[in-house]
Amino acid sequence: MSLYYYDRQGNPLTLMEWASSTDDKRVAYTKVDDTTISTVWLEFNHQYGDGPPLIFETMVFGGPFNEEQIRYSTEAEAVAGHDQMVALVREAQAS
Repeated sequence: MSLYYYDRQGNPLTLMEWASSTDDKRVAYTKVDDTTISTVWLEFNHQYGDGPPLIFETMVFGGPFNEEQIRYSTEAEAVAGHDQMVALVREAQAS
C-alpha cells in the first residue's frame, strides 16, 4: 500500500501540502431509519497492489449492510457509489 497523500482531484500531495489542507473530508452523508451511509475522502491511498489510488470510501453503519465498505478512485465514483448504497439500504429496509 502506498502512503502517498492525494487531494480530492487525485493529485499527489507532499507531506507539507497534506498537513496544511483544510478541505472538508465529507463527500456525502445519508440516514435511512437506523442506518447511516457515509462517504468520505480518505486523503491517502488505500490501494493494495497495482491500480489507481483508492482515496474515497463509502461505509455503512447499522442495518442489514452494517460495516459494508467500498473504496473509489474519484469523487464522481464515490458520489455514484454512495447513491447506489443508499438505494440498496432503502430497498432492503422496505422489504
